[in-house]
Amino acid sequence: MEAIIKVQNLKKSFKQYKKEPGLKGTLKGIFKRQFFEVNAVNDISFEIEPGEFVGFIGPNGAGKTTTLKMLSGILYPSSGEISVAGHIPQKRETQFLKSISLVMGQKSQLWWDLPAMDGFILNKEIYEVDDNDFKFLINELAELLEVKDLLKIPVRKLSLGQRMKCELMASLIHRPKVLFLDEPTIGLDIVVQKRIREFFNYYNQKSKTTVLLTSHYMEDVAELCKRVIIINHGSKIYDGTLEELTRKYANNKYLKLIFNRPVELADLAKFGEVIERDKDGLKGTISVSRESHTKVASGLLESLPVDDLDISEVELEDIVTKIFQER
Repeated sequence: MEAIIKVQNLKKSFKQYKKEPGLKGTLKGIFKRQFFEVNAVNDISFEIEPGEFVGFIGPNGAGKTTTLKMLSGILYPSSGEISVAGHIPQKRETQFLKSISLVMGQKSQLWWDLPAMDGFILNKEIYEVDDNDFKFLINELAELLEVKDLLKIPVRKLSLGQRMKCELMASLIHRPKVLFLDEPTIGLDIVVQKRIREFFNYYNQKSKTTVLLTSHYMEDVAELCKRVIIINHGSKIYDGTLEELTRKYANNKYLKLIFNRPVELADLAKFGEVIERDKDGLKGTISVSRESHTKVASGLLESLPVDDLDISEVELEDIVTKIFQER
């Protein structure tokens, strides 16, 4: 199967300048500026197959949003090659624009003072969507996202979660082949985040839309993506499955414990590295090596007043944090 997104040796740099503080620095900057170059994206390559849901993660300033903007044709690359759905994004051809959609959690495409339905109708005309397809899709998406009663209310009167759901609907009206999601759940409460993740999962499986997701919420990535691409300082440092990532970077497992009477920190630390412990000494989590976790668990049950024991993998957030700290 041919990849729907192809990125080869992609680079993007920006020219910036330094300015000394105060009036003197301002005047000096008018006549003589100190320029320097920032490499936002530095020689990254990857391919994504049709229907894949891929997590694109990294710290702030890593180059995630810059990459998405190049893939969607908003920014021109400094060098390298990009192909999305058989098109070169920066050419911004009509057929290309009809095959993609970009959702940015901090940007809105709907008109603030108009109902969401007006924005949907505008998108329908822009993308030349058939009337019957439009009605069917609006009804389906509104039901899935639970916003049927909100479509005729001005956008400014909606909550953040309700607005985000309507933004998602607006981005899917033309049934894009490729969907770029840049922090789609930012600022939302956990209930709305979970509902939107469920929607993404269902929609991806049903429509086979290719999705590239950036998010600082590792729950989004862990629940939705089988594959992740990690970048740092504009460079790719990992591309593979979540399972491989866990195996490669997480040599430990977490033992989460609940005790029927208080346990001292020193007694708990004998069995492994204490990750957390409540002030009453009734709960604790320790990190132990994968090879010895069953033996340690057995020792804990024999030596301490354990009421409940749960063995779990190291969380994705901890793995990613460890990778960045090592680098």
